[in-house]
Amino acid sequence: MSRHPGLLAGTALALLLSGLAANADSIRFWTTEEQPERLARQEAMAKTFMEETGIEVEVIPVTESDLGTRATAAFAAGDLPDVIYHPLSYALPWVEAGILDPYAATEVIEALDPGTFASGTLDMARTEDGWASVPSDGWTQMIVYRKDKFDEAGLEPPNTYANVLAAVEALHNPPEMYGFVAATKVDEAFMSQVLEHVFLANGVSPVDENGFAPLDEAKTTEVLDFYKAIAEASPAGELYWKQSRELYFDGKAAMIIWSPFILDELAGLRDDAPPTINDDPTSGELASLTGIVTNFAGPSNPDGAAWSSTNLFGITADADTDSAVEFVKFSMDEGYMDTLAIAPEGKFPVRKGTADDPSKFADAWSKLDVGVDRKAPLSDLYAPEMIDEIVSGLDAAQRWGVKEGQLALASKMINSQAINRLVRDYIDGRADAAATVAAMNDELAKIQ
Repeated sequence: MSRHPGLLAGTALALLLSGLAANADSIRFWTTEEQPERLARQEAMAKTFMEETGIEVEVIPVTESDLGTRATAAFAAGDLPDVIYHPLSYALPWVEAGILDPYAATEVIEALDPGTFASGTLDMARTEDGWASVPSDGWTQMIVYRKDKFDEAGLEPPNTYANVLAAVEALHNPPEMYGFVAATKVDEAFMSQVLEHVFLANGVSPVDENGFAPLDEAKTTEVLDFYKAIAEASPAGELYWKQSRELYFDGKAAMIIWSPFILDELAGLRDDAPPTINDDPTSGELASLTGIVTNFAGPSNPDGAAWSSTNLFGITADADTDSAVEFVKFSMDEGYMDTLAIAPEGKFPVRKGTADDPSKFADAWSKLDVGVDRKAPLSDLYAPEMIDEIVSGLDAAQRWGVKEGQLALASKMINSQAINRLVRDYIDGRADAAATVAAMNDELAKIQ
């Protein structure tokens, strides 16, 4: 049952509700967290929910790459599940297509108190009247840096272009220490992700409410000059996530940009990606020497931005809405630690706590075990101020096209890798800044 206003009224609505109540004891939940261990955790959550409410939840794994096609087909057949755990890219398009019920999602958020959610994630899911889906968890891309080296040199954290460049000037001493390891491999999605963060940091986006928006030449030139500087402080070659992690783990990089999935590896908890800064691959030494930055600012955007990946619970238009609402509320409240425990290093709490205990969930999340071959809570591995930085990044979380309603177009622009290629041309001296900006605008304008 959908809660779109005006669909049913009076006695007819009362009869429908009473009929649904008699059968409201089973719902279907699609999840993209389909790895066996993660699936088992979700099935255990469903069992707990059923014991508390009498509502059975069928947990159905769906491969993320198939999610869009399956949802469209199920919608056409009138056979959508009740709840879908989905990435941000589907939230607003699925509302427009009629797949999701934003009124139900808004009911959940209002019941839990919007003030308890990270503001950035709520902004990205916002509709004209409320929210498309309920933000569940996310992660923010990080500048990972050698805090010990920064402290020794009296450097400020690398939270602005200027601070990064000052650190490069002070610490770049190859081959013993590279100032940065910038992504330069054009055909890697990693470079696209890093560049979007760097562009956002300076307030530059290729879209507005009307679609393509020409890049501002002055602001984009600042982006290009910054990226060229950190690329020149990097080793030669085609660089992506692999080399940046290897060099940082070997103690030969002052700064890299990475996802939080590096946090357990950095602390020696994963045998297939060990730190090599010393002779002990299980050592937590490098973790103890590391700091992170999530919100990052360029000269034309002093407030900066954090790049985030966000997942949400969507309640569908075909749902048994009452039961679906109860399940999502449970997953974001009493069962929230179980939701986050599926993969704590990549599931930051978008709901930090409750009105009575504003840091309840953030504090409990920091004590969840992370790791693969060995386990330990993040709070044992990293200082409290670093944990705070990790969580607070979601307040400033942004992505191209979200607030403008142009996420689909922005995603096509990113996936075209035109920006990667043209930035690389600029880094390599094949074009000046003005020509590079003009070429970007020309190529991006053609993408529909």
